Amino acid sequence: MSEFILMNGYGTYIWSAYAFAFIILGYLFFINSLKLNKKQKQLDKLLKKSD
Repeated sequence: MSEFILMNGYGTYIWSAYAFAFIILGYLFFINSLKLNKKQKQLDKLLKKSD
């Protein structure tokens, strides 16, 4: 198991790259979720206004 984690000495680079990618993807998901909620609220206001 430790050989898998260490990956012949490249484990630090590989796992840090995975962590970095995971953090960036999580950040993008979070930001886009906030933007979607904001746009949904704007759309709801416009639909109520048009009725």
